[in-house]
Order: sequence, then C-alpha cells, then structure tokens
Amino acid sequence: MKTKGYIKKDKVNIITLGCSKNIVDSELLLTQLKASDINAVHESEEGEANIVIINTCGFIDKAKQESIDTILTYIELKKKGKIEKLYVTGCLSERYREELIEELPEVDGFFGTMDMPALLARFNADYKNHLVGERLPSTPLHYAYLKISEGCNRPCSFCAIPLMRGKHRSRPIESLVEEARFLANRGVKELILIAQDLTYYGLDLYQERKLATLLRALNEIEGIGWIRLHYAFPSGFPLDVLEAMLECEKVCHYLDIPLQHISDKILKAMRRGITQIKTQELIDKIRDKIPRIALRTTMLVGFPGETDRDFQELLEFVEKNRFERLGVFTYSHEEGTYAYQWEDNVPFEVKEQRAEQLMLLQQDISYELNQEKVGQIVKVIIDRKEGEYWIGRTEYDSPEVDNEVLISSNLQLKVGEFYEVSVHEASEYDLIGTLVNEPNYSKV
Repeated sequence: MKTKGYIKKDKVNIITLGCSKNIVDSELLLTQLKASDINAVHESEEGEANIVIINTCGFIDKAKQESIDTILTYIELKKKGKIEKLYVTGCLSERYREELIEELPEVDGFFGTMDMPALLARFNADYKNHLVGERLPSTPLHYAYLKISEGCNRPCSFCAIPLMRGKHRSRPIESLVEEARFLANRGVKELILIAQDLTYYGLDLYQERKLATLLRALNEIEGIGWIRLHYAFPSGFPLDVLEAMLECEKVCHYLDIPLQHISDKILKAMRRGITQIKTQELIDKIRDKIPRIALRTTMLVGFPGETDRDFQELLEFVEKNRFERLGVFTYSHEEGTYAYQWEDNVPFEVKEQRAEQLMLLQQDISYELNQEKVGQIVKVIIDRKEGEYWIGRTEYDSPEVDNEVLISSNLQLKVGEFYEVSVHEASEYDLIGTLVNEPNYSKV
C-alpha cells in the first residue's frame, strides 16, 4: 500500500461488532476511506476484499468472545491467502492492546477507539477534518444513529466503558445539527440519538445539561420525521427533556432509560447514584407528564451479593411498572472495574435462571400491553418486506431491539415512508394489521 496504484486495487471490508456507537464509528471510518479514493465497504459478504478491518466490542464476556472468535476466523482466512491484511480497532483493542499484540501476531495492527488517524495512515490516507458531520450510514437509508457524545463520567462499578471510551465529551450542538441535516438530505427520516449517557449531554461544553436544547434544534430540520432517545441515565435526569418531548412533534414518546436494578443494596454496590424511591419517583413523573410514553429499560441480574430477596424486589418492581420494552443482561466480572474487587459469587446457572424468569415476566407484560392495541390505529414507518408481510415500527419501537408491526397488503409500499395501520391481532412482540387507507400505488 505504498503507491497510489496499489491503494486503488485494494478493497477494504469493515466488520462491526457490538453496539450502535460502534456502527457510527465504522460509518465514519468508511467515509474517511472513500474520501481518500480507497475502495471500502461495510460488512460485505462477497469475499472480494483483500483487507479486513474488525471494529470490536469489549464490553462483557460474550461480546469479547465474539470479537476474539471473529478475529480468529479472519486470521485463518489470512493464512489461507484469502485476505492480505487484517486490522483490529475498537473497544477490545483499546482495552487489551498489549495482550492482543502478543497473542495474535498475525494481525497487522491494533488500534484503539480514538486511533482513526493512525489507522488511516496505514492506507496512506490523512484524516479529513472537513468531513466531520458527513458519513455514509450502513443502516437502511431511512434511519441513522446520531452519536451526540463520547465516553462516560459515571462511576458504575460493573461497567468497563470508561476504560475503553474515556471521559464524557459532548459534541457541539451546531455540529450535530449539521450532521443531522446531511443525513436528512440523504433520505434519513428517523434519527436515533445515542451516547453512553444522553442526559449528561452539555455539562462539559456548556456547564449545564443541554439535551432539551438539542432536541428543539433537531426538531426544526426538514425531512426528519422521528427523533428517538437511547441510553438516558436515571440519576440527575433533566426533566426539561419531557417538556421538549411534548413541544417537539418529531420527538418520539419513547425513552430508553437503563435502570439496571432496584434493590437499594445492589444499586449502592453498583454505584448508580440513585435509590429505589428516587427511581420510582422519576418513573412516576415521566408517566404523569407523558402518559402514553414507551419506556425501555435494561436490567442486570447476578451482580455480586445479589440475593433471592434482591431479585424478588426486582421482579415485583418490573411487574408493578409494566415497562413497554425491557432487556436483561447477566453480570460479567470485568477486570479493571470497581466491582472486580468482589467475588463473583452468584453462580452462572443462577444468573441464567434469573434472567430467564425476568424475561418470562416481561413477555407476559408485553403480550398484555400489545393486546390493548388491538383495534387501534397506529402510525408506522416501513423497514422492509419479509415474505408476505411489510415490516414496520411505531414511534414506540426502535429498530433491531423492539416490537415490529406486520402489515398485510398487496400494494407496493415504500420503505422509509409512514403509514396508518389498523391493528387487528397481537402477539408478545408483534402487532399485525392492515393499512387504514390503501394508497394509490401500483400493485406488487
């Protein structure tokens, strides 16, 4: 890759593992490579690439293992001569770079989460600052993730993110609005705001929380139909965000607010900075202000010292609050975290049983809440066609992780467009319906 001619014959395939924040990083890398006239693709299955970049996750055991397995798979392809170069970037190599260099010498270079300029230099490419705000989304054209900050200042005892992503760094409102306009001009209809902690946004740049201000600015962008919030920390939650949700017609009545647990003993050990009473008060305030809001949360079971009584408190809390969307993780004992000093004393089998029990409860709750929607008319954005159904989502559902709406129609609907759907059937995680008014499109 020393001459211009050699660069032009290369083809780079970027493989992304982990969360939506990694997806954004890969999209930025793809944009930078293409701007340097390098043939690059994201997760191509054609097998034509001679160079592979793996953007890894290092969050918990399962994610780390997936990253290692993926690296080993491509090392084997390199040994067989099917690829020439293999680079690894992202959270895993940020956290374990020295160990990985020693254990996996077949990899041509390891780069951390902030090392994009160094990675680009391997292709004789410079980081182009004028491209900030521009990127090529790898998601379907009608939705995109908008990362409003990087890093995290929270002291959660179980979390390794600050070890990999550093301290919280907010992006200026102006640059976010510029990027959102760029995405809207490319056809994006739905912006999904992501960060390690959305609700901390602005404290470092403006000395006050500015998420509500950002929402109002994004709401003015032509072409955007929905704005969705992911990963809001409960402690110190800025209530003016609820006012912005009500004022801004494009902001979905949807909030992803990972609570992790509810037992005061476990919350204290997790260093979450909140109590059971304060958590319940916050949920009550949110639901009182926006009665039809969909709350997504995440729970963590099997934390060191979690007893049957602590878990029972969690079950009762979930049953009482009937979250519209809920996910469960089992505790992963991560070196370098505050909790690593304690014994990982909840057996693996118990962790798995608790996770399954909690998800079975949530499955019943989701079924009952979905049954209440039968007979209602919902606004849906179309994601794709699958078999005989068009698949879409309501404003209460994020892609990949939430419920879907299955629409039976013999018309050619448009992916990324909004339709009104009459719900006539529901299961635990899906709604089934038909168009309220069949639009005048040609038959399939």
